[in-house]
Amino acid sequence: MNVQQAYNAWASQYDTNQNKTRDLEAKSLRKTLHAIDVDRCLEIGCGTGKNTRWLTEKAKHITAVYLSEEMLAKAKAKVQTDRVTFRQADITTEWVFAEGVYNLVVFSLVLEHIEHLEPIFEKAARVLQSGGYLYIGELHPFKQYSGSKARFDTEAGTHIVPCFNHHVSDFIQAARTHGLTVSSFDEYFDDDDRNSIPRILTILFRKN
Repeated sequence: MNVQQAYNAWASQYDTNQNKTRDLEAKSLRKTLHAIDVDRCLEIGCGTGKNTRWLTEKAKHITAVYLSEEMLAKAKAKVQTDRVTFRQADITTEWVFAEGVYNLVVFSLVLEHIEHLEPIFEKAARVLQSGGYLYIGELHPFKQYSGSKARFDTEAGTHIVPCFNHHVSDFIQAARTHGLTVSSFDEYFDDDDRNSIPRILTILFRKN
């Protein structure tokens, strides 16, 4: 399965499966962005809307984007407000879904499925206003090194979603190339056990 097919197949059980990565990233996003004033938000990787509903409490408008039609349908059913415009799109192509400029761009558990980061950061920087923020919440590279990947079970067996390993420096260098500097950086651990391998990496960038 490619990424789109995998998430289409996963959609029916995504919200009900035990998923520590999904749940911890939701917590990390809320902690990272709670003090950020948001007018217009571009949410890349809205999934079934796990963060979209919370973002509607902060932003006047959200463009919520996802590759999988089935996951997007779940989000539309869950988050029904005129503050959100949902778009099905492949972010490796031209960003025709973007509606002007935004003061917050969010990537949630998306970039592990993208092989080349720099073109994505270039597109994100283009639609981000000066002084705006870009948030990434990703499966921590250390987890990837240990073999952890997005996966789900069906009657046919376990399906692993195609993933690419990115180092922390890869994110920072790709962002820096396009005028984005680190505003905050954090790591999140299962059960807050800082003696274990961190599960989630969050970086908040700001456009110069």
